[in-house]
Amino acid sequence: MPRVKRGTMTHKRHKKILETAKGNFGGKRSLFKTANEQFMKSGNYAYRDRRAKKREFRALWITRISAACRAEGVQYSRFIEGLTKSGFVLDRKVMAEMAIRDPEGFTTLIARAMSVLTTTSGEPVTA
Repeated sequence: MPRVKRGTMTHKRHKKILETAKGNFGGKRSLFKTANEQFMKSGNYAYRDRRAKKREFRALWITRISAACRAEGVQYSRFIEGLTKSGFVLDRKVMAEMAIRDPEGFTTLIARAMSVLTTTSGEPVTA
């Protein structure tokens, strides 16, 4: 049985890792061992941050909606409560875009949500 030399496959594997590490600093882009370590670490960061991105964007949308509500004199939590009770189904991403691009429409949305939270005397409920 002939002897198998493994140099070609090792070279291919090393080359593939070094290609992915192109933008790194120092030895992380030219030395296989450190480049491989960074490649593994980068994969972990990417995996973790794909999940964190969802949380960060939701927090951003809530902040934007809250700021637009405060400009109208309404608390964010009261606004969301009014929307829920009125049966509106809008996600926070859409509402945040609306608050930025269509302030008049967002104001009418706030008015609708707040109209549900009025008592029988017509006074708005404040908490």
